Amino acid sequence: MTGPLLLGVRHHGPGSARAVRAALDAARPDAVLIEGPPEADALLPLAADARMRPPVALLAHAVDDPGRAAFWPFAAFSPEWVAVRWALDHGAAVHFFDLPAAHSLAMMGDPTWSDEEDDEGGDDSGEQSADVRRDGPGRDPGRQGEPGRAPGRGPRPGLRVDPLAVLAETAGYDDPERWWEDAVEHRAAGTGDPLAPFAAVAEAMTALRETYGHGGTARDPVREAHMRLRLRAARKEHGDAVAVVCGAWHVPALAAKHTVTADRALLKGLPKVRAETTWVPWTHRRLARRSGYGAGIDSPGWYGHLFAVPDRPVERWMTKAAGLLRDEDHAVSTAHVIEAVRLAGSLAAMRGRPLAGLSETTDAVRAVMCDGSDVPLALIRDRLVVGDVLGEVPEGAPAVPLQRDLDRLQRSLRLKPEAAEREVDLDLRKDTDAARSRLLHRLRLLGVEWGAPERARGTGTFRESWRLRWEPELRVRVAEAGAWGTTVLSAATAKAVSEAASATALADITALAERCLLADLPEALPLVMKALADRAAVDTDVSRLAGALPALARALRYGDVRGTETAALAEVATGLALRVCVGLPPACAGLDADGAAEMRGHVDAVHTAIRLLPDTGGGAAGTEGGSDSADGRGTGTGPTAGPTADSVTGPATGSGTGAEGVVARWADVLERLARRDAVPGTLRGRAARLLLDDGRLAEDEAARLMGLALSPGTAPADAAAWVEGFAGAGGDGSGGLLLVHDERLLALVDAWLTAVPAEAFTDVLPLLRRTFGAYEPGVRRTLGELVRRGPPGRRDRARG
Repeated sequence: MTGPLLLGVRHHGPGSARAVRAALDAARPDAVLIEGPPEADALLPLAADARMRPPVALLAHAVDDPGRAAFWPFAAFSPEWVAVRWALDHGAAVHFFDLPAAHSLAMMGDPTWSDEEDDEGGDDSGEQSADVRRDGPGRDPGRQGEPGRAPGRGPRPGLRVDPLAVLAETAGYDDPERWWEDAVEHRAAGTGDPLAPFAAVAEAMTALRETYGHGGTARDPVREAHMRLRLRAARKEHGDAVAVVCGAWHVPALAAKHTVTADRALLKGLPKVRAETTWVPWTHRRLARRSGYGAGIDSPGWYGHLFAVPDRPVERWMTKAAGLLRDEDHAVSTAHVIEAVRLAGSLAAMRGRPLAGLSETTDAVRAVMCDGSDVPLALIRDRLVVGDVLGEVPEGAPAVPLQRDLDRLQRSLRLKPEAAEREVDLDLRKDTDAARSRLLHRLRLLGVEWGAPERARGTGTFRESWRLRWEPELRVRVAEAGAWGTTVLSAATAKAVSEAASATALADITALAERCLLADLPEALPLVMKALADRAAVDTDVSRLAGALPALARALRYGDVRGTETAALAEVATGLALRVCVGLPPACAGLDADGAAEMRGHVDAVHTAIRLLPDTGGGAAGTEGGSDSADGRGTGTGPTAGPTADSVTGPATGSGTGAEGVVARWADVLERLARRDAVPGTLRGRAARLLLDDGRLAEDEAARLMGLALSPGTAPADAAAWVEGFAGAGGDGSGGLLLVHDERLLALVDAWLTAVPAEAFTDVLPLLRRTFGAYEPGVRRTLGELVRRGPPGRRDRARG
């Protein structure tokens, strides 16, 4: 070698990766320098571990502020990864030589330090810098390079050059990706001089740098100064037998003559933080995401296929697509594969391309295998073009203690992190599933959103459904949470105690109490309960009290299932419910339409919550046989019905502060709301409906209240609001079923509606549409048939 071998590459380019491997095989350097943070040099030997499976990423974070973090991703088809593996396999020295992470992390958020590659629209030709996770001033997504500007004119300030776009436009292409595929990816491997492609790339980049300078990014000169210093040190140790693998944009700067003094001057005075690095698993889906990483690619699965299958890639790709569609019960045969391959080749010839690329194969799959539909094609894009590949990192990689504890728990609970989204059903009566639930709830409390709970099916409490997807960024969240403790349990406990001490809103504290019970944090719960009791004692706003009660009721319910001691929580919840019963009636008087709608939501939530309190008529918490209604309303029969309708001849007479006393007090509140004219119609109707559902209001009395509400003396808008409150489905259709099965009520609504004056009809129409539009189509159709046939008496006379 007659000088350092400068291999300018496109990051995550399979063509560049094959060319790098061929060039290294030909040159056989003694040392290889790779674009990346030098702090990670000690981690490079792990790349040869058999348990290391890309895609992976280097994670660097500030020790004192783990949220200040950055990633350097590597896929199997990344030229840098190929160079690392080549050096380790051939005994060559290998080092990272980019600007240290200690400097780049320290300057995050500094407006004088441009984060121009950390955007949603950056180029991917030459920037291997960090995927930055700290929110800060990034450039606008629309600030692209200007390939159409006249030669000799530099870019406007703040604009960054996209080298691929300039070269593609020069070659007559309007799509940089298509030009890159034709010029590099479809180039036959193993033909000609292995160093010739890099010489051509260096020449093109030199011309671009002469025209555009550093291309609009202020950090590149600083980074390149450090690269040159590291290159000089490597040449002093290994002579000219040094190979450099970096973004092609940097090659001219590394080949140019600069003095050591000038380079050191650029680096002088840079801020610095203490940084730690490790390997973390990465995903193909994250490689395809453009936010935050300028080297994001749209089709990592396709690129991985091109790199792994250089022989007959189109035929093998079509076979994969056909297999995927067959697995999803699509009728795809061998003949479809043959025709798709032929069509892709014909399209490539018509478009003047050397080989079929992703666009040709996609068009062929859509036409032949998908019958022109984009629906199955979306499956191919998601599973094949992008893919759900999740890398693996050996256990020996450095990690914070909290991450190690999480890894241990994942193994012991057989809850493997996966890049593909999946649904997991847990039976809390089983020890393993209960432990999984606790882990997921503790991680959510720590801000590690690995799983999101799904809405429970029915009201049983022994089952949970979770939707899980592991994202690489969660490693940063774990590192941040490590400040709270070294284990998941201790960290979740410490954070819960801190939140309880700082929370001021009652709803926040009640939600925290629920989360502590779900996460099973016995050491934090007493402190949270004390904060809850203190805050509830001084809060007098009925809306806030009503909004806090449901979370407490749910917490009692789940605590009962999980065997958690909930006596203190039950006492607070009962006291809160009694205070709501006292303050709700006056709070409901004189509300406008918006206030009444909001209060109706509180009434429904409190009604459901009171039914969940221990030893109430609504059924004990933790049973599988609760109400089937999503909003907690019963059917008026069975063990959840409560007292019979005959008992309601006036205000409820129950008393006391126990759970049964709360039920009686709440029934009294609903009775008062249903009969008080000062209460808005939607609340009066809703209270009557809840009493009827619970069997505390006779059907004759319900009909009488409806008749009063829909009498000619009632304003049409108020009458329509009453109908909405009484017959509104709340999304479950039960209001419509009530009218279907009680034709007296339907006749009252029908008679009122036909008597509404024409000038008032347009005012009540939105309420009626909202009420009846929420019913199931079958319910609406049945109601229409009943109205068309007329009242029962008229139908009997017609049959006679």
